[in-house]
Formats: sequence, structure tokens, C-alpha cells
Amino acid sequence: MNAPFRDFFSRALPRRPRNVLAGRATGTIALLTAACGWATAAPAVAAESRPNILFIMSDDHGYQAMSCYGSQVNQTPNIDRLAKEGMRFDRCFVTNSICGPCRAVILTGKYSHLNGFAQNGQTFNGGQPNVAKMLRKSGYQTAIIGKWHLRTEPTGFDYYHRLIGQGPYYNPKMRTNHGEVGPQGFRDIQHEGYTTDIITDLALDWLRDSRDQERPFFLMYQHKAPHRNWQPAPRHLNAYDDITIAEPPTLFDNYEGRGTAARTQEMTIARHLNPHDLKLSRQRGFFTPQQRMVWDRAYGPKNEAFAAAKLEGRDLVRWKYQRYVKDYLRCIDAVDENVGRVLDYLDASGLAKNTIVIYTSDQGWYLGEHGWYDKRWMYEESFRTPLLVRWPGHTPAGSTTTQLAMNLDFAETFLDAAGEKIPETMQGESLVSVLAGKQPEQWRKSLYYHYYEHPGPHMVHRHYGVRTDRYKLIYFYQLDEWELYDLQNDPRELTSVYNDSSYQEIVTSLKRELKRLREHYRDDGTVIDFGARRARNVKPTLAARFDFGNLGNTRLQYGKLVPGRQNTAVELAGAKPAIQQPNRGKLNPAYKPMTIGGWFKTTAAKGVLLAQGGQSLGYSLYLKQGKVQFSLRRQGALTTLVGPPVSLNTWHHVSATIDRDGKASLRLNGKQIGEPIEAGFIISRPADGLSIGADSGSLVGPYGPANGFHGQLEDLRIYWGPVAADVLTNWSQP
Repeated sequence: MNAPFRDFFSRALPRRPRNVLAGRATGTIALLTAACGWATAAPAVAAESRPNILFIMSDDHGYQAMSCYGSQVNQTPNIDRLAKEGMRFDRCFVTNSICGPCRAVILTGKYSHLNGFAQNGQTFNGGQPNVAKMLRKSGYQTAIIGKWHLRTEPTGFDYYHRLIGQGPYYNPKMRTNHGEVGPQGFRDIQHEGYTTDIITDLALDWLRDSRDQERPFFLMYQHKAPHRNWQPAPRHLNAYDDITIAEPPTLFDNYEGRGTAARTQEMTIARHLNPHDLKLSRQRGFFTPQQRMVWDRAYGPKNEAFAAAKLEGRDLVRWKYQRYVKDYLRCIDAVDENVGRVLDYLDASGLAKNTIVIYTSDQGWYLGEHGWYDKRWMYEESFRTPLLVRWPGHTPAGSTTTQLAMNLDFAETFLDAAGEKIPETMQGESLVSVLAGKQPEQWRKSLYYHYYEHPGPHMVHRHYGVRTDRYKLIYFYQLDEWELYDLQNDPRELTSVYNDSSYQEIVTSLKRELKRLREHYRDDGTVIDFGARRARNVKPTLAARFDFGNLGNTRLQYGKLVPGRQNTAVELAGAKPAIQQPNRGKLNPAYKPMTIGGWFKTTAAKGVLLAQGGQSLGYSLYLKQGKVQFSLRRQGALTTLVGPPVSLNTWHHVSATIDRDGKASLRLNGKQIGEPIEAGFIISRPADGLSIGADSGSLVGPYGPANGFHGQLEDLRIYWGPVAADVLTNWSQP
């Protein structure tokens, strides 16, 4: 680790009291959860007396779908064992209600803005300290099995066997660092079966046969289920067919009493569940013929009955709710069964008496409340997550707590229970004293939340806020809109009282507390960009050149080839892209200084020359109102450079550059236009690929879907890294 990198991580947060275990823990800790510092002191007791830590995490498991939390829709008898034999947390919350960021918080004990992973699609920096590294350094054997979802390979783990990306529900290909690995240190293995069962098989195999029984272990056992699109196991395909699931009271919410954000989201059961979600189209995935036959036998007759019913209006919404929630619960049934398998093994092997088991979800979830599915909001259903902890000899059986806990606290709890010092750079608190049934004297009285992923899936606007015992203040800062909820009088959060004069003292007090929390957690609105260091090391590379007289293996999809300025050009009439390519290999723009551009002769005052990415991440070079423009999308934020007007039916050369410092500049006919401005880098590979002659995916720039180029294009290029001045000069010469 180089000195600047090390120095960043050594900067301590303001000191505050910690709830440190008085002595060394003597039990085994199994942490079953739904989400995912260097240790500075060596253990002072024998390794065999320290607890094992088993962390089991499901994905998108709302507390409303657990019978130990009073579920009205299903039963989870195996998960409930942890509540009966341990502690149920009734007010555990997350820092940022979205999958990947929650996992990064759990690993690092830091908010998203300090661990660098603020929204899905980003790449986790595995070089930073995480709890697995610290526990391994202290003598623990560490492993992660199941869902990882952080794009990089796991670090700090002696063993991993992880899903690749989101992973399918059936027959997953998984990646492991065990066995005959390749030069990159891992190999991929194709499995057959149901993913929830396979993950558990692998976890049990490791516990029984592969771990070092002379060392304590830290195992993160993490499920994909019940994540969208909720494909149940073959044995559960017809569960719940004979019953009607109770509807939430707010299924037909009209969002009166709330602001713009609630009204403009895209996550309603009524409008946004698609045929694939609802099992009305052929399911994508890797089914064997036998699995496909069983699936079709289950859903075929049910889908025929739906088609014959010709439902409309609220009846259609009710059908969608029943289909969605039943599939969701079927997936949870498999998770519960498999948690039971693990708990049974702990009992049979004798590990249970020395094991702390924690079950949680990466965040909460909507089961039709407010008419929604998904997560993201600071509203209670997605902000709050389940947390159960069983710690024999330490935690009173059948106990509950209403202390304000967070997933930010998990890493600190692991370290404290293992007898390790908690680094001051971590931002959470150990839950060890709470687990003992104690009431810590200086426990938090408020919670801070920050969500970033907009624009993006489901279009939930960015917001941050503060929650106390009774009140919740939310600021949608892109909209400059505030909402305040009195959770005692309005537990469903249906009416904001922000503008109610009787609450103005509360508003003032909460804004003061929100400011304090933002300062305490060092959130100034920016997210640390670890990748900026990578950008400075990118070597000059011609990533793509579109010489229309010699396209090689590249296929021209639209347009006609004509004589151009000096060579062959493609002539377009604005209908669709001439060429489309995926963001693979050399075309990945993540953390790349770049220069893009080429020659054009336009017959219209608008049109896209080339674009890569979409509304969250990407770039576009285009004409708008007769002016050449360059736009960069970074975490949804748009930066645009505008050039002068260009004449029609005349050849021009244009290029846009992002330099090694993240500054953007625009050149027209070889001359720079204005001064470079701060823009930053594209932080991960965009979902949408490269398009020549139109922006064919979700839109990067501030233009509409009819954005095709009219005219001729010649010699378009994409460079990564710095481009020599003579190359730019020769390229742009008339």
C-alpha cells in the first residue's frame, strides 16, 4: 500500500464512546444477514476460545415476510428459531437501501461516501481495509459463499465461492479461488440445481470438510434470494396457489401528501412489473429441459386462466400483486429451509453452543406497500431491515430490543465479539453490549441515511435524511423538496407535515441534527473516487477506429457508404445507429481518460455522432440547435460542453477530451473551445453499449429519442489515455 493510500485510511473519525466487550468472547458467532481498519491488537486468548462467526445474508428479504416479525403473509419457522433463542432487533436500519452499497458498508464499517461504493454498478475497491482482512490477520479463517455483487474479486477471504454478478436462480456458474485456479487466481465452475440449495451445499461442505478446525472461522453465507425476478424452486412452484395473500392497506396509494419523488418513481406493481417478472413470458435463465418442463407445467395452466379472465383496472393490479408476492414468498420458503439445514448442522456438530448466529437482509423491501416493490427509499419498509442474533451464553433467549441499530455496526460487532480492537476509522458502533441485554449509556438517538442512485433503475430521486425515535426528516436535494413524518401519528408515512406550522420547531431541531450528522460522518456530498488513481496510469490506446472504407469484422447496420471528405464516409438519414457494439474488452470506458471524435458533414441542426452508455453513466458527442456539444454522465449527474454553431453541408472535425485530471475540453476544427472544466471519469462499465450515428439506449445527453444524425460521418475514433499533440493535429487537418 503506497503512502498516500495508507494515509487516507489512517485518518481517524472524531472519537466517540464505544461499547467494547469487557473480556474476550468465548462463543462462536454465526451471523445470518441480508446485506453484506486493520486490526491493531493481536488476540490475547487461545484461538479455540474465540467465537466462530457465521454471517448468513439474504437479498431483499423484508421484515414483513418473517413470522417472527408478525408476518401476515407467510411463516419462516427456521429463521424464527434465531428469534426464539436469541434477540430480535425491531429497529435496525441501513445507510443506503440498495444491494451493493449495503454489502460494502457491512464489509468496511463506513458509509458509502467513504468506502467509494454508492450505487449498484460501481466497482468496490478491494484494496481498502475490510472486516475479513482484520479477522484473518487476528487468526480467523475467513470465507464467503454465495452472493458477492461488488464486481471485484473478494479480498481478505481465505476461501470464496461466489455468484458471478447477480447470478441466476437456476444452474449458476460460480467463481472460486479454490483448486486449480488460473493466472488470475480463480476459476469458474458450472453448477446444476437451484441456487439457494447450491449455496447452502457449498457452505455446509466448507464447514464440514474444508475449514481448519484448529482455528476460529468467519463465514459469510449469502443468498441471492429473494431478489427480483423471484424464480421459485421446483418444489415450491405451486405453493400458495390455494390461498389469497392479504393486501397491504396502501396497495392503491395515490401519493397525496407526499412530494414529487413519490409521484414520479418507476416501481409500482400496477405499471412497472414486466411480463418476465410476472412469469407471463418465457423465463430467461439456464434451465435444463427437465427444469423447463416442471416450470411450464406449473405456470402454464395459471397463465391460461389469467389470459381467459381478461382482467382490467384494480382487478388486474390485484392479480399482479398476488402473482408477485406469491413468487417472492416461494423464494423465501427455500431460504428458510436452507437456514434450517445450517442450524441443524450447527446443532448436530456441537458448534451451536459456541456460535453466534445473526440473520439480516441487505436492506428492506416493499411487498405492495404504497403500491410498490423494490427498495431505495428512506421510507420505513426499505430503510428498516431484519436483524436476528443468537449468541448462547451472552444474549438472552427470546429477547427484543428497540435500540437504533444499523448495518454500519456489523463489522464493529464482529471485531468486538472476536476480542479485536475496533479501528477509529470505522463509523459504526459495536452491538455487543446491546446483545447482552444492556442499555448503553451513550447510544445513538438518531440515524443518518443517504441514497444516490438517480437517474437509474426505478427513478427514485437522491435523498438524505435523519430519523429519530419519533420523527423522520428527508431532503430530496435534486428537487429541493423536504418531507417530515410524525411516525407516532402517521406510521405509514402518508402525509408530510413539513409545512405544518405546528411542527416548525421540530423541523428546525431536525435540520440542526441532520447538519451535525453530516459533519460527524464527513458527508460533504462527494464520494471518494478510488479509481481516479487508475486513470492516471492508463496508457495511450486507440480503442476503436471507424474507417468506413475498411470496417473489418465490424458490421454496418444502417446507412450507405459514399465518397467522403478524403476517404469513405457513411451517410445517415437520422433513423437509427450505423453501428452498435457492446462495452466489452477495449471498449470499457471505466476510469479512462479519453479523446473521442471525428469528421462530420451535417444536413440538420441536431443529431448524435457517437454515444456510449446511458442516463446513469456514459458520454455523447452530438449536435443540438446547430452547436456541437459533448455530455458526460457520471452517477447520473450531467456535465455538458457547448461549442459554437457549425455550418451545414460543410466538413468539420470535432473532438472531446477527458484528461488525466478528469477535466473536459472540446475542440472544433483543431482549435480548443474555452477552458477545460471539471467533469470526472465514468466510474464503471455502462449498461448501454457504443452507438455510432444515434444514441440508441437510455439517453446520455439532453435530447429526445429521435436523435439520429443526418449527414455524413468519416474517421471516427475513440482513444483511451493521453493523445499526442501531433496525432490530434494530423487527425483534424483539413
